[in-house]
Amino acid sequence: MAYWIVKATLGTLLRMLFRIRVENAEAVASDGPLILASNHLSVSDSFFLPLVLKRRVTFVAKAEYFDNWKTAWFFRAVGQIPIRREGGAASDAALEAARGVLRAGGVFGIYPEGTRSPDGRLYKGKTGVARLAVECGVPVVPVAMVGTREAQPIGKVVPKFFSPITIKFGTPIAPERFAGGDRPMLRAFTDEIMFELRELSGQTYVDEYAKRALAA
Repeated sequence: MAYWIVKATLGTLLRMLFRIRVENAEAVASDGPLILASNHLSVSDSFFLPLVLKRRVTFVAKAEYFDNWKTAWFFRAVGQIPIRREGGAASDAALEAARGVLRAGGVFGIYPEGTRSPDGRLYKGKTGVARLAVECGVPVVPVAMVGTREAQPIGKVVPKFFSPITIKFGTPIAPERFAGGDRPMLRAFTDEIMFELRELSGQTYVDEYAKRALAA
């Protein structure tokens, strides 16, 4: 219930404060499990993406958001899953929760780059998104966020109101072609997702992982 209350109130406010445009939202099926794989340019991406869809979207969010009372209330209210980015048992538990979302027929959102882009370019994707898709047998819908970096640059608390935001949904990618789930197949699946994100977003692609230290 809290998710829909927050979405209704925050959604109305965001639509008043920003010029939001959506392309190909029909790529997101009205029911059934699926993964939304998005580029990541701003902390506001996790606000704008669920706003434009009728279905509930669950993300994993860095655990630091849950440690800070200023942000913890929001992420708990909308049912986000905390993940410790240093890995280990906490990360495994978060990913198992993500599998639970998909097995229940829900929509799970993930940023394959693993962190926000430090400079606006698109970085190499991590294979967790492909592993989830193959294990759960669900399609992946690439999503490009355009304009969120300009609307709220990294380190800026107050956004630039009335900035244009465009959210582009790509064609779903079925996991069956990558069945087997060995490392080369997961890499190929992930690279195809990143290629689609590059085409949708127009970003320059960098064939290396983004460094979290630079994005902080």
